[in-house]
Order: sequence, then structure tokens, then C-alpha cells
Amino acid sequence: MQPRPRPFGCRCRSKEAEMKRLNDRVALVTGAASGIGRGTALRLLAEGADVYAADINHDSLTALTGSVTDDHTRARLRIRPIDISDEASVAAGVAAVVEEAGRLDALVNAAGILTAGHTHETSLDTWNRILQVNLTGTFLMVREALPALLRSAHGGRVINFSSTSAFYAHPYMAAYSASKGAIASFTHSIALEYAKQGLRAVNIVPGGIESGITASTPGLLPADADWTLLSKLSSALKPAGEFGKPADVAAIIATLVSDDGAFITGTEIRVDGGAHM
Repeated sequence: MQPRPRPFGCRCRSKEAEMKRLNDRVALVTGAASGIGRGTALRLLAEGADVYAADINHDSLTALTGSVTDDHTRARLRIRPIDISDEASVAAGVAAVVEEAGRLDALVNAAGILTAGHTHETSLDTWNRILQVNLTGTFLMVREALPALLRSAHGGRVINFSSTSAFYAHPYMAAYSASKGAIASFTHSIALEYAKQGLRAVNIVPGGIESGITASTPGLLPADADWTLLSKLSSALKPAGEFGKPADVAAIIATLVSDDGAFITGTEIRVDGGAHM
């Protein structure tokens, strides 16, 4: 028996495509130019999602597009320069994504910065900058995306990034730790506030993961830093000085965005290789 021809314009999917968990999902990922954000954008693409990759670094976003060699996959990737610390940039960027895609099913707030140093030497400008990017940036992205997320037929997902620094003392990182602790509380709040409207909100709590932040940390620490105080940065699964991969985190995020994560909300998921133990 000959197979039935597909009608002109049919968007029928192959058996392989049907196996992808994120078919027909639209995701917006911040910090997508590098590190965990980049790894997440690529993983969500691989699972079938349409991905809007956002970052302040336009050149690196362009490089991300160039790294996707499959034409069909690249067609599902869009780049969107957004400065998450700037209210106007966030409002315009999110609105443009929703207008172009017609909807939004998942927001992944992977963008963030770290500045380390002795707390008594931390300037107010430094403190405010870290909170502006990490905490206020997360808030702005969520606020602007919520109306579209609440209309998602799949139930909107918000994936925020806290840190082991928020729960286990990391010296020389007071401002960063404070911003990440506040993100955890913020995520719990929105998870409950919008639960009956179908929203799921989860904190990812990475430990040492290879990224621009972890690569720069040794150079950011004070010259007289006491390294014996930094044991919680080491994974139980890796030799000292080795970190996890962005793909380790991206795999968890893909699950949370998919229907496999439908019963998870208002909580933390640690991806730290046992550093908290």
C-alpha cells in the first residue's frame, strides 16, 4: 500500500519530531549568549521548542545562531537583544517576542552578574548594580512576560536562577548572595499567586557550573581571600577545581518546561553535584 500523500501546506511531523517533548512550545531565554543560558537555548531547541535567545551581547547572540548547523533547527531560533536591567528594554523586548510568536509558554531567566569582594569594601554602586541586574532584572522579565504566560495553553513556566550562595554561606559574595536569596523568595511568591491560573515557577540552584561567572570568580576574589572558606564551591562529584557543564542544568530546565515538569512548582532544584552536602 502506498503512503497517503500529505496535503499541500501540511505541518505534519515525522515520528522523530513527535518524540520531542517541546514541540509547539515558545520559550524566551535570557543570558543566552553564554554559559547556562546558551546551553539552555540549545537544549530547548533540540527538544523541539521555538526559542527566543535574549542577551545584552548582540555579537555573541549572532555567534549562537551560527553554531546551529541544521537549517530546520536554526529556523526555530530568534535572537533578541535585551538589557534586563533596563525597564524600557525589557518591555520592548518581551512585547516584540510575544507579538512575533503570538504566545509565550516559558521564560528562563538565566542572565546574571557576579562581583566578589570584602563586604566592608563593597561600594553602594556595586551593591545596587548586582541587585539591579540579578533581582530587578528577573522581576522585570517576569512582570512583562506574565500576561502571555498566563494565556499559555500548556500552562506557563517561569524558571528563575537562585544559587547555592543563597542557601549556603559563600564568603566575599554578600551582594550576589542577597540577590539570589531574594530571587528564591520572589519565585515562591509568584508560584502561589498564579498557581490557580496554571503557572509553574521554579528556582534552579546551580553550584559550580562552567560559565563566564565561574571563570571570572578567582580573579574577582580579594587577593587575601581565605580559600579554606570556599569549600562549598566544590562538587562532591568532581575533583577540586572542576565544574559541571551548562548541559547538566539545561537538561533539568527542559524537563521543567515540558509536561514532565507539570507537577513541580514553588520549589528549588539544586544542580550542584552535591556541593551542599
